[in-house]
Amino acid sequence: MKRFFTQRKLNILISVFAVAAMIAVWIIAYYCVKNDYVIPSFGDTMASIWKDCLANGDFWVAFGNTFGRTLLAFSVSFVLGAALACLCALSKKVNAFIVPFMAFFRTLPTLAVVLILLIWTNPRVAPVIVTVLVLFPMIHSRIFSALDGIDGGIRQMVKVYKIPKTEAVFKIYLPLITPEVLPQAGADISLGLKIMISAEVLASTFKSLGGMMQNARLFLEIPRLAALTVSAVLVGLVVDIAFSQLARITYKWSKKEGVR
Repeated sequence: MKRFFTQRKLNILISVFAVAAMIAVWIIAYYCVKNDYVIPSFGDTMASIWKDCLANGDFWVAFGNTFGRTLLAFSVSFVLGAALACLCALSKKVNAFIVPFMAFFRTLPTLAVVLILLIWTNPRVAPVIVTVLVLFPMIHSRIFSALDGIDGGIRQMVKVYKIPKTEAVFKIYLPLITPEVLPQAGADISLGLKIMISAEVLASTFKSLGGMMQNARLFLEIPRLAALTVSAVLVGLVVDIAFSQLARITYKWSKKEGVR
């Protein structure tokens, strides 16, 4: 136990050192370039985080809109990806039919899709569709690989006891892969947030983080642009860490249940 806490403290110290190193590189780069329109100062950016983000009601409205759209896109992607992964795991013919579609979605150029969708939809809907198109094939491939990699002994047990395929998937296979899939959910949401903001910038979505970044760029408010970027990065990190901790708790709980 003592060794565990020592290792954990060491990992925290290393992470703090890494953050300090990134800040140091930022400050050094700022003084080397000496151009606020290229690299904003660290102090001005931190002040802008408070003034233009934390203490600004418009920021929280924009953040709520962007993050809400990101969660919607992730939810749709996860449900579709999990459903298709289960169907592919149950039937090789379905998998053979789905594979070309997944390859097509993975190779779609994101920016071109945004421009096309802006003709068909509007700046609020287009970023959601683009994010789904990026996340959906990734989530499907990950869940299918996890299902396909389940131990052969468990599959043999399902056959011996003649458990229906649907029941085996939902009551045996999916619970088994949850500790493996759950940590990636946080990374997927973080990636979805990045894609969503990029699409919003291109679409100039009203009352969104991407729209605020586009406005800051147009008016050359570089510290504000940097502050919005740092805020988005921090949100992504928090989500990623939260899901990693949730996965760890779920794994410990499943092990206790298995012991019982």
